[in-house]
Amino acid sequence: MYLVTVLGNLLIIMAVISDSHLHTPMYFFLSNLSLADICFTSTIVPKMIVDIQSDSRVISYVGCLTQMSLFMIFICMDDMLLTVMAYDRFVAICHPLQYPNIMNPHHCGFLVVLSFLFSILDSQLHNLIVLQFTYFKDVFISNFFCFPAQLLNLDCSDNSSSKILRYIAAVLFGFFPISGIFLSYYKIISSILKIPSPGGKFKALSTCGSHLSVVCLFYGTSSGIYFDSAVSQSPTNCLGASVVYTLVTPMLNPFIYSLRNRDIKSSLSRLLSRKL
Repeated sequence: MYLVTVLGNLLIIMAVISDSHLHTPMYFFLSNLSLADICFTSTIVPKMIVDIQSDSRVISYVGCLTQMSLFMIFICMDDMLLTVMAYDRFVAICHPLQYPNIMNPHHCGFLVVLSFLFSILDSQLHNLIVLQFTYFKDVFISNFFCFPAQLLNLDCSDNSSSKILRYIAAVLFGFFPISGIFLSYYKIISSILKIPSPGGKFKALSTCGSHLSVVCLFYGTSSGIYFDSAVSQSPTNCLGASVVYTLVTPMLNPFIYSLRNRDIKSSLSRLLSRKL
């Protein structure tokens, strides 16, 4: 599954780079999303494979913090890029004449850099919270990686500054991106309903189908794992959601975008035929 994830996302990146027809904002953001998915799953799965082969479940304190930091950077990058892609679809459908000017290369690059900076900020906020804990020599985490929500649950002290930082991180990197996606699609659906012909409505809506599928898969699994780790008392309850979150979702993203997208399929076929 890890190999399929890496190879699938690499094919998306290579197809976008090699085909000049795909040098558009939508595919630029898609290639960055694929890169973030590769990095995201690579922070977790190789260590898990080593643990399975060596029959060891131990990770060092520094290793755990490093894994959590990288995990937060790339998962937040996914979150931000999905929001940016929703904004791109909003501009394309609601303001088609102004789309080339609004989504110019400089603006697209700025949005990706801004997403990366926000991701680093999110990671550092979580590090700041965890580093306030008392150092534990032996701690059992009911997961196969250092999941932030379960690490934060180790804090038994009544630390008001830690709670404030948690709320800030939740609002900045949870509420705002989801609100941006909902607002974009509210505007998109309002504009689509004004299109008189059924064919025009279907064409406009079809450009959002892949993105909507990935958004539902991403937020469905992430909310499931966060709620399970926060509410459930069973140590193995959220493991299924964790596997879907860290393995299945990044693996399915290339299939969702390639199978539902004629441009990606034709570009991949041309790329593979040249290589063969």
